[in-house]
Amino acid sequence: MTQRLHLVFGGELIDPTKNAFKNVDDIHIVGIFPDYASAYDAWKSEAHRTVDNAHMRYYIAHLHRLRDEETSASSTEELE
Repeated sequence: MTQRLHLVFGGELIDPTKNAFKNVDDIHIVGIFPDYASAYDAWKSEAHRTVDNAHMRYYIAHLHRLRDEETSASSTEELE
């Protein structure tokens, strides 16, 4: 069975219209979850907890998309 791992993380952004964190050292790692539903629940909880701060954002990263189990090493692309 294939695992579909998801990472929930967030922090304060420099500008709420962009996705650049104010301080990368302060990123809050909520956790890694075995499925999207549990990751979504964790994301929603953190997003609601910080709703009064317009600069705070939480994200769900689909870790399972970063690996290709058919090849020995997955290619990755640095995003700008």
